Amino acid sequence: MSRTGLKLEKLSGWGRYPLLDCPVARPERRRELTQCLSEGEGSRIARGLGRSYGDEALNTDGGVVLMTRLNRMLSFDAETGVLVCEAGVSLDEIIEVFLPRGYFLWVTPGTKYVTVGGAIANDVHGKNHHVDGSFASCTVGFTLQIPGGEVIECSREHNPEIFWATLGGAGLTGVIVIAAIRLRRVSSAWMRVDYRKLQHLDATLCALDSFDAQHTYSVAWVDALARGGRLGRSIAMHGDHLESEALPKGHGAPLALRQSRALDVPFSVPSGVLNRYSVAAFNAAFWAAHRTAMGRVVHLEPYFYPLDRIARWNRLYGARGFVQYQVALPRTHGAAGLQRLLERLSAAGAASFLAVIKRFGAGNAGPLSFPFEGFTLALDLPWHPALPTLLRELDAITLMHEGRLYFAKDACADAATIARMYPRLPEFLEL
Repeated sequence: MSRTGLKLEKLSGWGRYPLLDCPVARPERRRELTQCLSEGEGSRIARGLGRSYGDEALNTDGGVVLMTRLNRMLSFDAETGVLVCEAGVSLDEIIEVFLPRGYFLWVTPGTKYVTVGGAIANDVHGKNHHVDGSFASCTVGFTLQIPGGEVIECSREHNPEIFWATLGGAGLTGVIVIAAIRLRRVSSAWMRVDYRKLQHLDATLCALDSFDAQHTYSVAWVDALARGGRLGRSIAMHGDHLESEALPKGHGAPLALRQSRALDVPFSVPSGVLNRYSVAAFNAAFWAAHRTAMGRVVHLEPYFYPLDRIARWNRLYGARGFVQYQVALPRTHGAAGLQRLLERLSAAGAASFLAVIKRFGAGNAGPLSFPFEGFTLALDLPWHPALPTLLRELDAITLMHEGRLYFAKDACADAATIARMYPRLPEFLEL
């Protein structure tokens, strides 16, 4: 037991690096949450399902408050699509309850296994940021329990400074207790997706510029190991919700959930299996398996959550874990910054089989919200002793092109780097 009376557990982010001993509490009622926050010494940080990749929801000082048992849905307005729920409700639970009723998430990240509180604290984004913005756009408001114990209501109208500071504030303004979010009406659980096979980075960015405005969702898988004239080659996937009347015969009930059993990785793959050679082979196979094809009908779950079908897929990177590195780059410097980053990654033989580029729309008022107009690159890098040196080089390239890192992915950046990337940090700290 820790000095606070909480149980010590080894915790990590989804990247499994770093792995730390943290005092942990699991409140099941809001009064237990209040007690947990008021008793003991040191600081507290809220944690959802642990899908932030790095060290964001770790705390070896006072403790980590696991919010997953505070997961009650409290009310739903079918006219407005507004759901009121406790912060520990997961996006997966929302989909299971509301997709059969004709509602889907307005904004969703690349996994449904995150909590509403975590989605707000990280102001998560998805494939539709260029159209619909980040999770802030569907967040109506929330109640926040601040360090002094007071519970305050936050929205665009009430305590707006705290509202915006909490969106993207990584849980540092307090613990989100209850949230109201708006869901999207859909008439089917299916997507119409256009796939485009693009030979290099210029073609990829041109396709995003040309076709993003015609589609609600957009993402490009990128071969991060390609070099020379193939640097930045990609498969762009532009999608839209398919209306039920347009669903071809043989696809079953329009709003049916996909009942497919998840695969599992029962143990950690030996470190070193994922290397530049094995990932290069995977990338070549992935590239060869895809072709340019317009209007394919795809269920929304594999389109939005391709890796959720593999339980504990993070074990593929071995016991040492991995770091996900995600940056945003402004539109004015985006192409040059992406090229420099991909050149450095390719030269280093950085083995990432999950590398994606998306285009961001305008940012919002959150001082620490990650997205702003331009492009984003995200990739997974297996941990090894030389990785911090490479990450510092990537940080330098990102800073040179006026970009920033995403807190939900970061595990290695230093305070000085973050301060340069987030010029409104002093404003946040003062609040």
